[in-house]
Amino acid sequence: MTAVGAPRVVGIGEALVRLAPTGTEVLETAATYAVHVGGAEGNVCANLAALGLRTAWISRLPANPLGRRVAKAFQSCGVDTSGVLWTPRGRVGVMFIQPGALPRAGEILYYRRDSAFAEIDPDEVAWDALDGAAVVHLTGITPALGDGPRRLVERAIAEGRRRGARISFDVNYRATLWTPDAARAVVEPLLRGLDVVFLNERDARGVFGADGEPDDVARALRDRFGCATLVLTLGERGALAHDGRATSRHPAYRTEIIDRVGRGDAFAAGFLHAYLRGDVEAAPRYGNALAALKQTYPGDVCYATLSDVEAVLAGQSGGFLR
Repeated sequence: MTAVGAPRVVGIGEALVRLAPTGTEVLETAATYAVHVGGAEGNVCANLAALGLRTAWISRLPANPLGRRVAKAFQSCGVDTSGVLWTPRGRVGVMFIQPGALPRAGEILYYRRDSAFAEIDPDEVAWDALDGAAVVHLTGITPALGDGPRRLVERAIAEGRRRGARISFDVNYRATLWTPDAARAVVEPLLRGLDVVFLNERDARGVFGADGEPDDVARALRDRFGCATLVLTLGERGALAHDGRATSRHPAYRTEIIDRVGRGDAFAAGFLHAYLRGDVEAAPRYGNALAALKQTYPGDVCYATLSDVEAVLAGQSGGFLR
């Protein structure tokens, strides 16, 4: 029986403190930085909480001011962080963002090796936190962080399945963490038989060698992974989902870009919101709408409400509300 107040979605993974130069400065010259907290799985939970769903986030943090800052950031979004493991030692991972401006590319510099999360032991996790959850959300970032995080993902899949939860997995390849060959060797076995697999067109090609028309790529990868639904994001061309019966494809929405970071997590959250209502056909539309809204917010998290999303879907975006 589903427990009263049980989270609909549980995300499991690391969060980082993110620093980016303010204004138009770059890392070489910046004297001040904007500070945000973010992590793929936690971002999805925070985004879903803003849409009205109960969510929880499991991680491992040091019991110091930065660890508490990370936890409070997600708590302030309405995410249950009671499943976080606290350690007296270790540190929070940090990332610096070097802003890009055409023709100069942007860059992310990670300082997360030997973080408190990288030393997580799956046996320490209170897995009953998954009781009653509809979806357990994971990403391919976590197994790139070391043996403990890799075993954590394997255990999370097993524990989620044992409790009847569906497993959502965003491949989320990070070239600064491992090579495509290493990622494919670890991640592909994890994807087999999952309920929802997200990946972008670049990773489909670069990590899994799948090239061609998006519809064909989605069908081929769904068959290859044996997953129930394969979701392929296409950047400015939108996204599609293939569930073995039909392919649902929807274009992207126009957006004014304030901050690109976190748009993939917003897409996953929007998709899962519709998916949990049983509407896979509409799910890419919700994902595209929330991804567009995310890019109008600074930081990793999208604070848009369900009403905001529905306004975008209805073509009522932009202007002033008076």
